Amino acid sequence: MKERELRRYMGMTVTDVYPETGTQPPTHPEGRPMEEPGFGQLLERHRRELHVHCYRMLGSYTDAEDLVQETFLRAWRSRDSHQPGSNLRAWLYRIATNACTDVIRSRRRQASAAGSPAEVAWLEPYPDVLLDQIPDRGANPETAAVARETIELAFITAIQSLPPRQRAVLALNAGLGWTAAETAAALETTPAAVNSALQRARAVLRDRLPQDRSDWTATPLSAAEQDTLQRFIDAHERGDAAAATAMMCADIIATMPPSPAVYRGREAMAPLMDIAFGPHGMGEWRLLPTAANRLPAAASYLRRPGDTRFRAFKLDVLRVRGDQVAETTTFGSALFGAFGLPEVLPDTGS
Repeated sequence: MKERELRRYMGMTVTDVYPETGTQPPTHPEGRPMEEPGFGQLLERHRRELHVHCYRMLGSYTDAEDLVQETFLRAWRSRDSHQPGSNLRAWLYRIATNACTDVIRSRRRQASAAGSPAEVAWLEPYPDVLLDQIPDRGANPETAAVARETIELAFITAIQSLPPRQRAVLALNAGLGWTAAETAAALETTPAAVNSALQRARAVLRDRLPQDRSDWTATPLSAAEQDTLQRFIDAHERGDAAAATAMMCADIIATMPPSPAVYRGREAMAPLMDIAFGPHGMGEWRLLPTAANRLPAAASYLRRPGDTRFRAFKLDVLRVRGDQVAETTTFGSALFGAFGLPEVLPDTGS
């Protein structure tokens, strides 16, 4: 039933949705009447930013995909409740936030501590190539920086421990830069309640996020990050465990969601280096540079013994300190398509 309804609303024009009954159709966010190209297509204009919002709340790219669809379905079903002249974008964010809150509660998607990606089994990366598709709405530089910071893995991981309402308030206030009044209107509560929830949320996060905002990569990848990423790629493609280890910080942290394992320090990384590059290693590696959650990342392809092709294997998201790797968060290859990455590397004849 949901799929049928979804297909139906996507093909409807505004005259289908709002027949001539003397009631004006809702307006576009810029104040123009919602005429062609149709209600469903107007919703589509907000797909990417709503997807990022759902991702902030849920920590899962895949779940965010489902929740955007659920948001559009709920919007279509409730189209008559949207007041003429009101803000379509704010209305959609209210629906999306409520849908995410329902999922958090029903699936119990609240981590007990979330001090590390290893404690968030559902955590997934977000491709920078898709973040770049979000339209610039004229936010001031400080608000834009906060928005970027709140897509990083450290923030996404940390807020997974918050109760649904606190998470929603933080996503709207910090992620979108909304005021307490705007956030309160979206959540149908009061500015005082919003400020109280923000205060509690920030108290929880204070011990789980970098104290110095300069530790957050709130700008495009720096030259140092790009250089470190390239050295990371070179060492792995050469199978050079010594070089890969040398570029690690002494207190490096490595996690691999959904595994609960956490590796701390170079010594703890030694067995992993042996598995990847040792005499009985997994095979040959080829890596492609990319970026996730505004951090440098490397997509790894493995050619196992006996195989002739390099096949998608894993994605390493790096946090760089100086010219060394301070943290790696390793994911599988399930989202390579979202990053615009191939499943198999082209055969170069090597």
